[in-house]
Amino acid sequence: MFYKIICPIVRFIVWVLNGHLHIHHKDRLPKGNYILVAPHRTWWEPLLFALGASPMEFMFMAKIELFKNPVLRFILNHAHSFPVDRKNPGPSVLKVPVKGLKKGKLSLIIFPSGTRHSAKLKGGALVIAKMSQKPMVPVVYQGPLSFKGLLKRQPLKVNYGNPISIDRKTKLTHENEAIIYQQLEDAWNNLDQELDPNFHYIAK
Repeated sequence: MFYKIICPIVRFIVWVLNGHLHIHHKDRLPKGNYILVAPHRTWWEPLLFALGASPMEFMFMAKIELFKNPVLRFILNHAHSFPVDRKNPGPSVLKVPVKGLKKGKLSLIIFPSGTRHSAKLKGGALVIAKMSQKPMVPVVYQGPLSFKGLLKRQPLKVNYGNPISIDRKTKLTHENEAIIYQQLEDAWNNLDQELDPNFHYIAK
């Protein structure tokens, strides 16, 4: 219920601050729930991905430090977020999203690179996709990379790609992981090309 209440509020805030959210190829999203996978470019892009794919509801990974604030903890818990200790990630990093995906009601947003300042893909997204047997949907954000740019009402663009599935029988060897990673990288590059070939992300 909280998610359904907060979603239109966030949509209104985005409209007031910027007013130029453009969603592309929502028709590519599969029926049922799925895993949105994206290169991490800003702290607000998960909100835009979720808004663009509504009415689907999403789970989010959030760093454990955010849960120390009681107000933030209340909001995060009721917005389907769960804590992740980046220094010492435990089994829950995989078990919680897999369990949620298998129930079929929630989708997941995940950034395989982990942080906005890393281009190195990590294997968690692939393991979650295989264990849950839910498709990964590549998605990219193009737009302002600073809050100042956001307030200048520069266009916000989200582009969804075609689903990528991992067969239950596929072994996640280094070789197979590299093949799937390349599929994701190629998909992200193609999505960026569709929106604006001249867009280049530079980590701040």
